[in-house]
Amino acid sequence: MICSMTGYAVKTRDLEHGTLQLELKSVNSRYLDFHFRVTEDLRSLEMPLRELLAAKLSRGKIECRLSFNAAAAKADQLQLNSDLLATLKTLSERVRAEMPEAAPLSVSETLRWPGMFGDQSLDFAALGPEVMALARTVLEDFTATRGREGEKLAEMIVDRVNAMRDIVHRVAPRIPEAQALFTDKLRQRLIDALGNASDDRILQEVAVFATRIDVAEELSRLATHLDEVERVLKHGGACGKRLDFLMQELNREANTLGSKSAITEVSQAAMDLKLLIEQMREQIQNLE
Repeated sequence: MICSMTGYAVKTRDLEHGTLQLELKSVNSRYLDFHFRVTEDLRSLEMPLRELLAAKLSRGKIECRLSFNAAAAKADQLQLNSDLLATLKTLSERVRAEMPEAAPLSVSETLRWPGMFGDQSLDFAALGPEVMALARTVLEDFTATRGREGEKLAEMIVDRVNAMRDIVHRVAPRIPEAQALFTDKLRQRLIDALGNASDDRILQEVAVFATRIDVAEELSRLATHLDEVERVLKHGGACGKRLDFLMQELNREANTLGSKSAITEVSQAAMDLKLLIEQMREQIQNLE
């Protein structure tokens, strides 16, 4: 499967004491680049998450957000700390005995006192298995979105490969005839300009120039590179860098084709090829 480097997935998991949420999103990058936004209490899980993601992904700028929203305690779970309450009462009475003008503790102040409901802290280390199970589920969806996007990009690239083949097939049969006509015109011009030159010298110059404007080799290499692009796409996997290299080779052949052009039709074909190559290159930049 060919994957895009653009993807997104988010999932939540409800637990007894709150809700876990994990979000993955990515954009294109030359390398595999991780950015973690993790709740401080779950920071110890960053390394296992990094290892899990690195085992499945090879390129892209990946942002991972992990958070935990604690649930409000239920009424039947709230138990007052009797010892702390008695201590507060004693201390309040002693303070007011020394400072009669001091206001007594209100109910809300008392209930908000640290530890009044006992130890409400969570064992975040125990959330590790839940986090990793959630991460595997999110990663599966994330990979699927990148795969669907990659499939669409591959279809667009194949369409442009076919368009380039059409251009090559349309131009190739015209090359020999066009070169022959251009060679005859060049020979006549040389004869007119160098009337006293020998026919052998004129024919030699014409032959040299005909060799310089021969584009059969360029058309052949274009076809070979296009075959390789299709082969790489069918093979799948992380092929972005290989395809990017092939775009450079295709562009080199199109430039040479344009520079050797002896007729307008070939020049236009070279421009059309370069446009299609650039369109493919833009899409390939997003492939893993």
